[in-house]
Amino acid sequence: MKIVIAGAGAMGSRFGVMLHQAGNEVLFVDGWESHVQAVNEQGLHVNDNGEEKIFHIPAVLQSKVKEDTQADLIILFTKAMQLDQMLQDIQSLIHSDTKILCLLNGIGHEEIIEKYVAPTHILLGNTMWTAGMNGPGKVTLFGNGTVALKNLAPEGVEDAKEVVDVLNSSGLNATYSENILFAIYKKACVNGTMNGLCTILDSNMADFGETTTAHEIVEAIVTEFSLVAKNENVELNVKEIVDYIEMNCYNRDTIGLHHPSMHQDLILNNRLTEIDYINGAVVRKGKKYGVPTPYCAFLTSLIHCKEQILKAH
Repeated sequence: MKIVIAGAGAMGSRFGVMLHQAGNEVLFVDGWESHVQAVNEQGLHVNDNGEEKIFHIPAVLQSKVKEDTQADLIILFTKAMQLDQMLQDIQSLIHSDTKILCLLNGIGHEEIIEKYVAPTHILLGNTMWTAGMNGPGKVTLFGNGTVALKNLAPEGVEDAKEVVDVLNSSGLNATYSENILFAIYKKACVNGTMNGLCTILDSNMADFGETTTAHEIVEAIVTEFSLVAKNENVELNVKEIVDYIEMNCYNRDTIGLHHPSMHQDLILNNRLTEIDYINGAVVRKGKKYGVPTPYCAFLTSLIHCKEQILKAH
């Protein structure tokens, strides 16, 4: 299958490598020129759970996508605020049968995707795989993970199940989920706690989890997510979600020593964050539904303060 990874950062690189190893024809598309150049000239350098590997997968700047290139599947891994521009730049890759799988962090991205792709070819999903960016052309892969996805329109069932098969043949542990909004909100709860908090505190997840106030803060944020989700007919059990975060994210033997992607963006690479599409999205939805979201609002404001102090771009 011809697969385009639109957004070849840490997670995009991880998926691209695994799909490439399974024999798919993979193309990385990204807006970071130094990264694209490094991948093309030196290969993608990967630390895969401690084992050093190099993969030669073609990469292209999104502003220089060739019109004669088309894709069977495009997996979206951009930052949320970059999604609209990415879809504009890669329109020539999209033909009548191209499937689009959105695996972005956050909530509500289908509203942007529908401007460029028919709903029948849009797949929504989330992933619990993890990865880290170490500089242009260099990534680190941590542990194992899963992917859940579903078609946006009822007519897209077969497309969704075909993509599940492709991902599974690459070892990505995919499932077809009838309740994808639940999965997306569950992942958003992980991002809505670990990303912002570890960024503000300049901490990995395990160190944060060992603090005496971690449980109280995480529970408060997840409660706000659950109250908003309930207005969209998604039932989140706060205790179960908090238990899930504490059992998985704080484990030093798996991903606990990992710094979340928002920390990588802002603290390591001085890049603007996705906070407005995670906690900020909950704040906007909370105003819409009349649900107070003070923790999410405060955390969103703190991240914006940090962005301005560091002059992130």
